[in-house]
Amino acid sequence: MSGVWRGRALVLGGYLLGIVVLFGAAPALLSDFRLRLLAQFLCVAMVAVGIGLAWGSGGMLTLGQGVFFGLGAYIMAIHLQLADAGPGGRPAFMITGSGVPWWWEIFRNPVVAVGGIVVVPGLIALLLGLGVFRRRVKGAYFAILSQASAAAFALLLISQQNTIGGSNGLSNFRSFFGFVLNDPVNRRMLYFIAAGVLIAMVAIVHQLRRSRYGELLTAVRDGEERVRFLGYDPALVKVVAYVVAAVFAAIGGALFVPIVGIISPNNVGVVPSIGFLIGVAVGGRATLLGPVLGSLAVSYAGSTLSENFESGWIYLQGLLFVLVVAFLPGGIGSLGGVLRGRRRVGVGTLAEESRGHGPDDSDPPLVDDADPERAPADVHSGRP
Repeated sequence: MSGVWRGRALVLGGYLLGIVVLFGAAPALLSDFRLRLLAQFLCVAMVAVGIGLAWGSGGMLTLGQGVFFGLGAYIMAIHLQLADAGPGGRPAFMITGSGVPWWWEIFRNPVVAVGGIVVVPGLIALLLGLGVFRRRVKGAYFAILSQASAAAFALLLISQQNTIGGSNGLSNFRSFFGFVLNDPVNRRMLYFIAAGVLIAMVAIVHQLRRSRYGELLTAVRDGEERVRFLGYDPALVKVVAYVVAAVFAAIGGALFVPIVGIISPNNVGVVPSIGFLIGVAVGGRATLLGPVLGSLAVSYAGSTLSENFESGWIYLQGLLFVLVVAFLPGGIGSLGGVLRGRRRVGVGTLAEESRGHGPDDSDPPLVDDADPERAPADVHSGRP
């Protein structure tokens, strides 16, 4: 079997394995509580898939995905609150004034609410991305800017006590598009929706990475000035990945609301935004499945350890992030490449010593920041 077909077979096998695990093994083996917890982790993994595209393939360190996660979550929460209140009704926590704000009334319609979950965060990401990337803001400056936006968004939510619940957020949802949320069957349905959406997102990112656009995005990450010299607009290339990541985060937030039953500023601020990133860093930002597996592993560890060490998990999470960045920048997903690189260096060193030469200082680095699956050969060769 040729390498191409072997690679396609591995990818197809990976999808089938994911489908069997998520749609067969997990519902059969896990209790309703654990399945609901896994559904919550899948929503976080959706954010990680988008970060993997923006950061791993595009080099954009997005520390503010909590903004888009929160936008999708609050739009869904507003619709569910209005649906529970009935036609013309208003949520009980609105104790002042009469009626509901106009921007609440828009999302009373379920079709508009679903469309708003995709359009509103995508449009904001588009405007923000054009403003930032056109001005060639990147690296640490972009990371600080995105993190500041998450902090500002959380403060804005806290200040709106009468319209979106302030620091308490929105909760006590009773139905999800006509399905009663207390029904265990409907809760399982939410899990299957989350699992299907996550697999679809992975497939979309996979196709993007394999496409001409994916090659261009990687080229922008590795040599933005060279791409600009070849006649492309790196800002537009980065904006597309940034918008896709924002929409993925918003969808994850929208599904998070009916599954968990609450959304508050604590779920969308700086700390959750960094938490999204840690899972991607641990799993391997430049790999396809690394962000998903890393996010699931970190979420599971956080849920398990915080039951016994409530405050200790935060410190352990920070230590884990530091260790990965310092000693395995490509994440666990790059571990195989690192080991193969060490083996090649070892063989090369023995060959050099057998010819009477020591190791060459110009050997390639063991860990390359570039995508291990897609070397930037086109960029170095100058081919568009």
